[in-house]
Amino acid sequence: MNGGSGGDDVRDGHVNDVSGTLHGPLVQAREIHGGIQVHHGFEPLPPPFQLPAAGILVGRDEALAALDAVRTDEQGAGVPKVALVSGPAGIGKTAVALHWAHRERPSFPDGQLYADLRGHAADEPVEPAEVLGRFIRAFGIAPERIPAGLAERAALYQSLVSARRVVVVLDDVLSAAQVAPLLPASALGMAVVTSRWRLAGLLMRGARGVRLDRLTTEGALDLLCRTLGDDRAEREPRAARELVELCSGFPLALCVAAARLATRPSWELTEMVDALRHERRRLHALAVEEEITIQATLTLSYRGLPPDAARVYRLLALFPGPAFDDQGAAATAGLPRARVRHLLGVLVDANLLDDVPGGYHRYHDLTLLHARDMAEQTESPAVRDETVRRALDWFLHATLAASAAVLPYRRLPEPETDHPPAEPIAFSGREQALDWLEHEFAGVRAAARTAFEVGAFQTAWRLVDAIWPLFLYRGHHAERLAVDRLGLEAARACSDTRAEAKMLNRTGLALRDLGRPAEAAEDFRAALELWRRLGDVQRVASTLRRLGLVERDLGRTDVAIELFGEALERYRAQGESRKVALTLCDLGELLITKGCEDEALAPLTEARELLATRADDPHNQARALILLGRAHTADGATATRLLTQGLTLMRDIGSATGELLALRALGDLAAAEGLTDEARHYHDQARRLAERSGITSTPLR
Repeated sequence: MNGGSGGDDVRDGHVNDVSGTLHGPLVQAREIHGGIQVHHGFEPLPPPFQLPAAGILVGRDEALAALDAVRTDEQGAGVPKVALVSGPAGIGKTAVALHWAHRERPSFPDGQLYADLRGHAADEPVEPAEVLGRFIRAFGIAPERIPAGLAERAALYQSLVSARRVVVVLDDVLSAAQVAPLLPASALGMAVVTSRWRLAGLLMRGARGVRLDRLTTEGALDLLCRTLGDDRAEREPRAARELVELCSGFPLALCVAAARLATRPSWELTEMVDALRHERRRLHALAVEEEITIQATLTLSYRGLPPDAARVYRLLALFPGPAFDDQGAAATAGLPRARVRHLLGVLVDANLLDDVPGGYHRYHDLTLLHARDMAEQTESPAVRDETVRRALDWFLHATLAASAAVLPYRRLPEPETDHPPAEPIAFSGREQALDWLEHEFAGVRAAARTAFEVGAFQTAWRLVDAIWPLFLYRGHHAERLAVDRLGLEAARACSDTRAEAKMLNRTGLALRDLGRPAEAAEDFRAALELWRRLGDVQRVASTLRRLGLVERDLGRTDVAIELFGEALERYRAQGESRKVALTLCDLGELLITKGCEDEALAPLTEARELLATRADDPHNQARALILLGRAHTADGATATRLLTQGLTLMRDIGSATGELLALRALGDLAAAEGLTDEARHYHDQARRLAERSGITSTPLR
């Protein structure tokens, strides 16, 4: 402040001039009587930089880049910048937010504010008014000048940050309402919010979501090595990878495991792995102090759920499969589908469940263990058993419905269960049903295994029987033998001779498809003996036919032809035209392999005519076309036409096994005609399809 020369002062011989820059109050007066009192508005303070240490961060480049994008976004000029970092407990949300904010300190020279809102703490969450008071004091406002009301505090806070470039990190937020007054309204600043909830209310106000998932294996290994601080992970790479898998890629779990190892320098990683392998003890092993445990962290999230959502969280942990849709979840929980759909949304918003493409949901491994633990602590054994039975009954009804949609001619009987589906389980067609069987294969396997373990042996073998169309159309030969053998064991456990014979036929087919015909023959002979004992003429014929297939595979073609003849005689006597056609296809294929293509034409032509009207069996219609094409070696044009028709039909119905046979036949035909490039094209397609589908042979039946 500069004061000019006062005329009277000069005349009196006094000068009251001020020059230069002053800080603080200045009094200019000719005469002063009494004391001078100066009332300060607030003491100027340095900008607040409140961030706690960030800790180690690895494998989060994508999340950091997303936060960068929010900071630099110019599309919404004048719009407040808010990023919501969400994810399940222990996934590293706080570490990401703090690491980014520390790194970006030069971008926010006017301050970095931090508050832990304790949204999932054991005590009450922090009120926004309390946080506002802290933030306002950080800018030098005296406590007695801070208003008491939330609205007044929020207004003063916005006045303080409106012209400042500040970043506000709001950690562990429970709801959008809790954090709304704390978000800078000016586009100069930015807020980074972390929450276990997805906070749709915040996203609706323009926040950008940054979702964190588990670390990749490499990222998790990097975190383990850095946290351990020694070379144990490098010395034991296999144990380190298993440790990472057992921790499900959760940074908190990895840090807890590393902390335990750090306090035990004599431990090998394998000792920690052994402690974590047992599911029932894994959560307890991931603890270093009472409050620093995966168990405690997940329990705090769980306690924040509404009661009905918490119950569904517990019950769905008993579902025997890696993922479930709302229909399976509703059946398992015993609730209406619309209600369960809402509760699944609550669990997803709480990051206790993940969305999976296709309308499915799943737990992370550690969350699943926690949910099961809560179920054991809360639900009675009777409730838990009933929940499992509901899930198993739903799986059986759904798998049978899919099987009927793919192979309507099988006519499997409806099961008598205690928990029939609340609404019909229907599929729009063969392709949708096949896709469902493909997607649910792991779930059906788990359900069959669970059914066996709880003594529901009829359910177990019927599940195995119902999933047969998947193997026929899509392969999965490597996995199916174990599934079929489980079905056989279940059939024997319930002393059901008919079921045992069916499952022996299934294991025989699986062994044949795996290229083990001698073992397959043993199972078929055992099945044949049981069918004869039961007096089931049709099943005897079917098993004779299958024995003929393995005898052909073993090179005993004369025995195979005799067995096919016996089967044909029985089928014709019973008027089973479809089974006659299938056996004629087998006979024709055998004659082709013997080099007797001309002899194969008659049985294959009859088979094609018998199957032409079977709209319910397009797979074998296509099979007859392919085999007839292979028999027409003397007429390349006819062979190509038939094989192409068969290939098209196999592709239309989604049969990888049939498509593979057609591609190989077309490749062989092109090679025989000297068309090298065309042959290579077909054979390359066949090889890629076999690798993709896991098909080791090309069974057709």
